Amino acid sequence: MPSIQVIGGEKLQGQLKIQGSKNGSLPILAATILNKGTTILRNCPKIIDVYNMIFILKELGCKATWEDEVLIIDAKDVNSTNVSQEFVKKMRSSVLFLGALLGRFKEVSISYPGGCSIGSRPIDLHLESFEQMNVQEIVENDMNTIKCKTDEIIGNSINLRFPSVGATQNIILAAVLATGTTNIINAAREPEIDELCHFLNLAGANIKGIGRSRIIIKGVEKLHDIDYTITADRIVAGTYMAAIAITLGDAVLLSAPTKHLKSTIKVFKKLGCKIDIDNECLRIRSNNKPKAINEIITKPYPGFPTDMQSQLMSLLCISDGKSIINEQIFESRFQNVYELNKMGAKLTIKDFNKVEINGVKRLKAANLEAHDLRGGAALVIAALSAEGESNIENISLIERGYVDIVSDLQTLGANIKYY
Repeated sequence: MPSIQVIGGEKLQGQLKIQGSKNGSLPILAATILNKGTTILRNCPKIIDVYNMIFILKELGCKATWEDEVLIIDAKDVNSTNVSQEFVKKMRSSVLFLGALLGRFKEVSISYPGGCSIGSRPIDLHLESFEQMNVQEIVENDMNTIKCKTDEIIGNSINLRFPSVGATQNIILAAVLATGTTNIINAAREPEIDELCHFLNLAGANIKGIGRSRIIIKGVEKLHDIDYTITADRIVAGTYMAAIAITLGDAVLLSAPTKHLKSTIKVFKKLGCKIDIDNECLRIRSNNKPKAINEIITKPYPGFPTDMQSQLMSLLCISDGKSIINEQIFESRFQNVYELNKMGAKLTIKDFNKVEINGVKRLKAANLEAHDLRGGAALVIAALSAEGESNIENISLIERGYVDIVSDLQTLGANIKYY
């Protein structure tokens, strides 16, 4: 299996276009099941998670073809409601087929989903919500397979005890073709939920409250064909902001989803970066080592995203003082601490959800291993500023979310290649 080789020390400069959103495209791919016709998706990123979702769609009976950068899905002849275990175990987003298949066929069988090893991510909120919509649930094979079935999905008022992104999306998918009206109270507000709602509305759904903590879905009889362009990836944009900042670079990110980057931009300004925005063009400059930040707390949107925590950790490793990262979303997202300490960083896990970071003058090259998607990208970022040659293994995890992180960073002048 190839690795990524990085020789640190090059300042990143130039301009780079940001790819389509991973977290925006995956729920939309599941939602294509709801339309008994053709969906055209533009700017859909060619990443491993997208390919895995396409495999599941084909397994269910969809036709899916690429025409250059355009993905065309025909869901007219879906003939199965059974999502097999092989690809479900590889990706968390496969759980969204629960809501989509229930919405269209009123039944579904699926294995418990997998994905990155960043902590426990139970789906109890999903199943509890379905039960409130007149769905019966059966768990079989030693808690391994979930079967859900109903004669009729009935809209209801659902108050989520936590604003779960996945649960909010699954409720929306199940409610679009349901009988009556569904109210989601304490809904997650991530931009990817807005994107799913916009996509569904353009396909004929009736969803109100987009971007708010209360979403109202009035069931419709059917959806229709749609041609839709997926927005740019805010986490990829944030990742490359961190890469530019750690190398004291100066670069422009094109097609950046700037309105969804406010919390990330705020933190980077605290680090001392200079940021200029012109519509969807973002220029980031860094002339000095990053400033330490007393404490960064990850929160649901619009707070600082957990998916940017690892990248920020790499950047703070060379800050001018002591910083604290407080991870409030996932309990196992500090697997990079050991890897970064191999590079001469001074990181200490204080509690199960806090890391103390004492900045050092410079990181040293090391052989590293990616443990999860964003953590892997963060190791690449750290290597860009390290002295010497670093090698990052297990890069298939990185490829789950980045079309080609090596080519992108090469475009900005990094000394990086597959090895």
